[in-house]
Amino acid sequence: MDPGALLIRGARALERPDAGPQDLLAVGGRIVELGAGAATAAPLGAERFEADGLLAAPGLVDLQLNGAAGHDLTEDPAALWAVAEALPRYGVTAFLPTLVSADFATIDVARQELLGGPPRGHRGAVPLGLHVEGPFLNPAKRGAHAAASLRPPDPAFVEGWSPASGVRMVTLAPELPGALDVVRALTSAGVVVSAGHSTATLDEGRAGFDAGITTVTHLFNAMPPLDHRAPGLVAAAIADQRVTVSLIPDGIHVAPAMVALVWQLAGRSRFAFVSDAIAALGMPPGTYRLAGAEVVVDEMAARIGDVLAGSILSLDQGVRNLIGFTGCSAAEAVGAASAVPARLIGAMDRGMLRVGARADVVLLTRDLNVAATVVGGCVVHAGPR
Repeated sequence: MDPGALLIRGARALERPDAGPQDLLAVGGRIVELGAGAATAAPLGAERFEADGLLAAPGLVDLQLNGAAGHDLTEDPAALWAVAEALPRYGVTAFLPTLVSADFATIDVARQELLGGPPRGHRGAVPLGLHVEGPFLNPAKRGAHAAASLRPPDPAFVEGWSPASGVRMVTLAPELPGALDVVRALTSAGVVVSAGHSTATLDEGRAGFDAGITTVTHLFNAMPPLDHRAPGLVAAAIADQRVTVSLIPDGIHVAPAMVALVWQLAGRSRFAFVSDAIAALGMPPGTYRLAGAEVVVDEMAARIGDVLAGSILSLDQGVRNLIGFTGCSAAEAVGAASAVPARLIGAMDRGMLRVGARADVVLLTRDLNVAATVVGGCVVHAGPR
């Protein structure tokens, strides 16, 4: 995508919808002016997008996305760019392509696909690195992960992994023998480590956080429930101010009342959410693939037998759900899918509408549906208003 110059006219900032319309000027993929001076500063020939009546918000960042538009990323890492092109319709401007307990060869193929860059003419969300979910997971909480794909933690397996080499996040079970050595190896290389698919006790969770784990993968799911005598990983994560708690707000993986409770306990600065969407995102009900397994999808959920297997949640629907579940503001809900996840993975120039930040913008209708999505200063999706 050639960012050029883009002037967005007349949008209202989601954080201050009553402050009146303002303009936004992006040049070279970054925001260079906000407010009344943006139109004056626009260079000749700048593309103009009229956003009257729309709300401007930071582009959404999905830290766990297994696939979309019929493509499963574990089975077909080369589908990465097709998946990326499907995401702006949901307001997603950046994401972590997620691999489900993949073998080393598949992870290497995915890394090379990512590092090779987008094909010519690509217009889609930006992959910020892989999220490798597994294979160091507890078999007792494997969920939709195949038992044969799991393996004991081994620092040699992750040697060379870093954001620069294509790996941004890894999910593992901190209670497994050797897991904390892997945590230390990954975090020293700049990889974000998440606790998930785990039977960790309270103390084992705390040990993981002390070793460098900074988040949890789909809180409540694939871990023991919160118990007043055995609080476990859920309580350890919510109580630790160093930890970003992340969950799936589709109303199926976690009951709305529990989403609201976590929101109250963690607060807006530590609460993030993901889609955990699979290949069925944006597709009709039917049978789809997830890491070699068949997944049956209806209008509400995706399952392998009786086990939930990712979701069909879009991130913009997650924003609307979070407001309904918690009563939070629209700006707070968007922040849980933009600023908070961006900060967690160190993408400090995303998730905000500020001069100098990436020009990743989602323009929303008053009922918070996606009207247009801008990635790096280019309009890559424009739908009905």
